[in-house]
Amino acid sequence: MTKTAKDLLEFWEDQMKLSHMSSNYFFRKSPSHYHMMLLVMHAFKYNQNLTVEELKTKLFKTSRPKSALMINEACEKGFFFLEKTSGDQRKKHIKPSETFIEEFNRYLETLKHLSF
Repeated sequence: MTKTAKDLLEFWEDQMKLSHMSSNYFFRKSPSHYHMMLLVMHAFKYNQNLTVEELKTKLFKTSRPKSALMINEACEKGFFFLEKTSGDQRKKHIKPSETFIEEFNRYLETLKHLSF
């Protein structure tokens, strides 16, 4: 194994050592939190608008009230933000913050260098 490569266990341990206020901890609380992160980042990557209601619907095995709490918490922590649509002010698109996009890209880059 090269010096730059890490195994999965070491990577996981490094991620869990990071602050409990970080996205690393927040999005690994449950499969639903991780799924929410992936849905938002997928929409961002493909320049798609994802409304809060669509996100609540797409989160499998998560009630709508629980989904709403998760989304609100992610916004409060600054990982996501809500953007009102121009056509219908009641609809809000959910977007990742610049800080979270940077953290997510670092996470993906680290994953690319894992090896066994």
